[in-house]
Amino acid sequence: MTEEINDLMRDRIRKLEEIKETDAIPYPNDQCVGWTTASAKEAAAGKGQEELEANHIDVDIAGRVMAIRKFGKASFAVLSDRFGRLQAYLKKDVLEEGAYERFQKTVDVGDILWVEGNLFITKTGELTVDARRFRMLTKAIRPLPEKWHGLSDVETRYRQRYVDLIVNEEVREIFQKRNRIVNFLRNYLSERGFLEVETPMMQPVAGGAAARPFVTHHNTLNMDLYLRIAPELYLKRLLVGGLERVFEINRNFRNEGISTHHNPEFTMLEFYQAYARFEDLMSLTEEMLSSLAKELFGEMKFQYQGETVDFTPPWERITVAQAVARYGGVPEEKLSEEGFLRNMAKDLRISEADKASAGELLASIFEEVAERQIKGPAFVTEYPIEVSPLSRRNDLRPHIADRFEFIVRGKEIANAFSELNDPADQKSRFEEQLRRRERGDEEAHFLDSDYIRALEYGMPPAAGEGIGIDRLVMLLTDSPSIREVILFPQLRKEG
Repeated sequence: MTEEINDLMRDRIRKLEEIKETDAIPYPNDQCVGWTTASAKEAAAGKGQEELEANHIDVDIAGRVMAIRKFGKASFAVLSDRFGRLQAYLKKDVLEEGAYERFQKTVDVGDILWVEGNLFITKTGELTVDARRFRMLTKAIRPLPEKWHGLSDVETRYRQRYVDLIVNEEVREIFQKRNRIVNFLRNYLSERGFLEVETPMMQPVAGGAAARPFVTHHNTLNMDLYLRIAPELYLKRLLVGGLERVFEINRNFRNEGISTHHNPEFTMLEFYQAYARFEDLMSLTEEMLSSLAKELFGEMKFQYQGETVDFTPPWERITVAQAVARYGGVPEEKLSEEGFLRNMAKDLRISEADKASAGELLASIFEEVAERQIKGPAFVTEYPIEVSPLSRRNDLRPHIADRFEFIVRGKEIANAFSELNDPADQKSRFEEQLRRRERGDEEAHFLDSDYIRALEYGMPPAAGEGIGIDRLVMLLTDSPSIREVILFPQLRKEG
């Protein structure tokens, strides 16, 4: 196979030299393009061949050659641009002298070509450019693969995403839809008075999530910095400063495993609203995402991996304990007994079941027996305070947090809570996190003393939420893996 590709490449390099011998520039950058495949189709919409001949619609388009059919003194070439495909008809007695021979000798599938001519409809009913001129804009040295999407080694598709995008229209559609999703969320929040902001991606203290950070070093300052694991603590500093509604669509970095649902570099939407509670964000999330589904699909129902997901409100609300009782097959009242939780955790072979608190045990059991079983859309509430170090305690039940996670098809899509704005409480929780780090928990929070200082100036009561953009796009594009919705996912070194 390698020798075959090399032979094909050598043949294309020979053609490139032939182009140069004619004094033509093989990679020009001075060709203006006035039309796209979409605008050409729009101009011809509803017109028959006779009307096209009468109107004499003259177009010029550029695109990658995806197919060539040769018939002696005439050929068809299918060109692809960002909007779609359109074929061109090249005929020896229409092109300038010698041009058709040049086309036959030097143009291959994969090249980028410019053509100019009138629109007409072939006998088979296909809209076509009757080319009177063409120009090579880019000579492709490597041939496009004949078989690509069905590769057993899908990493090749991700590693060579540029080829994946060329040959697979459905892949391009995923990223076009991703753009629509992000723009919808941005506009939705902006229209409701949220200010889009930018916060540091390199931070002196890693905070805002329980995760292991990437570490880098700034030479001039002679100090270590952490790639952002979350923007949370900076966004809440802005609440202190009087920016009462803020959001950021941000890149985060977490030094953790890679799977179909995890990538070390990922995109989050985080937003914070002063004078709001986590229940308010439930309503906002329900309205925002159901409206997004309606925008994308024309209704609030869509398919994900062979199942129907229904975003029609209201969504289910279930507590952590209720979920464990339902999917673990245990009485809910037993889940308040530490001994029962510890024995259950040991039966499930949960690590460090002997050392964990009751709240930590319940959270671990939930992840083990319940989370993947929740079809959703569902808001899961009443998380233990021990696993919610930045959340506000519930006033009546201080062992639980005023928090929810939004789960669909067993995957966490969003996490939200009423914000902790008591500086003394926050400091004590940071200190507990430090003790956990000392015991070997590399994902425990650092103590951010400047954030404590900000809280001491007074942060208004607020609620905040983070939505995983990549997982949301997975859901809304029916993609089984997070790598399908990230243009360049992290991969092992080649070879």
